[in-house]
Amino acid sequence: MQYALLVYERPGAYAGLTDEQRRAITAEYVAIRHDTRVIGAGQLKPADTATTLRMVDGESLITDGPFADTKEVFGGYYVLEVDDVDAALEIARRAPAIRLGGAVEIRPMVELPS
Repeated sequence: MQYALLVYERPGAYAGLTDEQRRAITAEYVAIRHDTRVIGAGQLKPADTATTLRMVDGESLITDGPFADTKEVFGGYYVLEVDDVDAALEIARRAPAIRLGGAVEIRPMVELPS
């Protein structure tokens, strides 16, 4: 079964960390990517680089930046091929975002017909 791990980071979580600490955190994320059960992954650029599109009164409204201020920001994702949610949780627990005040959402993916 496929699961998506959606990584949410707390803004400012890396403030005050040394370059060495940042490299160690990056290495943890890379190690998760190299797990053979991970079949895809991606990291997003910071939220302030986003462009948001909405429909307002039938018109497109484009704004720079994220759509709202939040306490957590979607930072990246992994796609897993695992037997069950427990295996997905085992991988998700390794994400540094959790111990840095963020979260990881584990969501089963819809199986699309071939």
